[in-house]
Amino acid sequence: MSSFASQVKNELVHVLGDQICCKMAELAALLRMGATISFNSKHDFGINFVTENAAVARKILSLLKTSVPKIHTEVTVRRSRRLRKHNSYSVRAIPSPETSSILKQLGFLSAKNLLDAGTDRNFLQKDCCKIAYLRGAFLGGGSVNRPEGQYHLEFVTGNYNFARLILNLCHELYLPAGITDRKKVYIIYLKESEAILELLGLIGVEDDLLQEFESARNLKEIRNQVNRLINCETANLQRTINAAGRQIDNIKIIQQYDKYDNLPKAVKQTAQVRMNHPEASLAELAELLNCSRSAINHRIRKLEVLAEQLKKGDATR
Repeated sequence: MSSFASQVKNELVHVLGDQICCKMAELAALLRMGATISFNSKHDFGINFVTENAAVARKILSLLKTSVPKIHTEVTVRRSRRLRKHNSYSVRAIPSPETSSILKQLGFLSAKNLLDAGTDRNFLQKDCCKIAYLRGAFLGGGSVNRPEGQYHLEFVTGNYNFARLILNLCHELYLPAGITDRKKVYIIYLKESEAILELLGLIGVEDDLLQEFESARNLKEIRNQVNRLINCETANLQRTINAAGRQIDNIKIIQQYDKYDNLPKAVKQTAQVRMNHPEASLAELAELLNCSRSAINHRIRKLEVLAEQLKKGDATR
């Protein structure tokens, strides 16, 4: 995960929905994204959630405590022994009636304590809940590239129904999201800078970070525009050089057939200037000869026609 994505997540963990329905929606998405369910001999269910982001671990802990104050939780840290690998943080709500209760409220368990995949649609009727749900999904399994690079924001999940729900929520909020699958996971993605900015703003990213994204995007657009202009100029210069090369070849053919001295004065003068200035454009030749560009073009065309006639006449001998 890029450092920019970490910045975004570290900011989003401080966003708390005002209503309990939004908190439940965010918690449900977080659990759908990265939780596993456990149970004990009494058929009480528990929750295990593992993340490499300490702030996300704190957020899920806070949401669990807010939803069920008496729920018993514990947090453990596993330090990585491998270079450049992040620590992992495990949030555990031990199997208990309280944990089973929140799982039922979230739709993970049926009334008969049976695991229920569900779709979470029952508490996603309002836009505020949809936004909170997307925030939870992003915290649990989302990432966004730095704006200096390729524009790309994504949610990654192994659950197809959950992936389709995220996709549909994006569309309901008028975000042009797409979906693809890769190595047994489903990826919901945004690739347009405006859409990425809009989503980040919706789920609660502060203005400072959005402005950083916007500034980087504007700088990137300016660089791209400059590159396009340079490429265009380079292409135009190459076309000018190629055209000049063909024109000089035609003049040399005319000289080889001893027809150069018989050229009309203006055409001969143009041929001489072209030979002396092989890098010049037609507009520059016109300026050198103090005439119009169309006049230069007409004379160059005469040279071309004559050279073609001479080559054809030689070929028919």
